[in-house]
Amino acid sequence: MPVQDILTHPDERLRRIATTVKNFDAKLAAGFSELESTMRAGPGGVGIAAPQIGENKRMIVVDCRQSLRPCKNHSLLYMANPVIISSHGKRLGREGCLSVPDWVGMVPRAAEACIRFDDVHGQPQQISATGFEARVILHEIDHLDGILFIDRVISGKDLIRRMTD
Repeated sequence: MPVQDILTHPDERLRRIATTVKNFDAKLAAGFSELESTMRAGPGGVGIAAPQIGENKRMIVVDCRQSLRPCKNHSLLYMANPVIISSHGKRLGREGCLSVPDWVGMVPRAAEACIRFDDVHGQPQQISATGFEARVILHEIDHLDGILFIDRVISGKDLIRRMTD
């Protein structure tokens, strides 16, 4: 699938609330594949949301298997219309984003989350995620609501410019 351009902050399209996915067809499956290809083309991408490529749909792709942060995970996830059912615990952790490429920050997130979503065929699914995978899923769900990780950084001292070669 073709790799799409990733929108970067301060593009206002990143601040829109994404619309519910209603049609579970070949076009949706192709959209998920396109999201996955774009995520994998980015540096260290473990998650991406449709709004990051200008698609205003409630779709995210998450795959933590190649992460430098080992974690128990559910492999590759194509999630439409994800909803947080519950979350527990709080952990401060470092986050970056393909849409905010020059910065990383310390962000508080739930340590565990239960998520309900529709799979690529429109079948309801529910998973429990912990640790880094929970952080990634929650980060991507934020994108669907127009929230960037920089909005969740507790203080300016917790936002750090990435070092470049």
